[in-house]
Amino acid sequence: MTQGQSDGLSDRDRAVLAVERRSWSGPGAKERVIRERLGLSPTRYYQLLNALLDDPRALAHDPVTVNRLRRVRAARRANR
Repeated sequence: MTQGQSDGLSDRDRAVLAVERRSWSGPGAKERVIRERLGLSPTRYYQLLNALLDDPRALAHDPVTVNRLRRVRAARRANR
């Protein structure tokens, strides 16, 4: 059984989390990777990412990244 089958996440879901794990050097670099490697618009990417943050399978797969992004999202919501 592969990792993808055992954690219940799709390859795309794991790729989205991998993009978020990286640090980005300059403006536009992340968006370029989103379009070229994932074949997604940035808007669709962030929709998928937001859904992943509420998915317990994503938390089990990459708890450090998911918890960091949950904190960022909560802080942004609190500032609204």
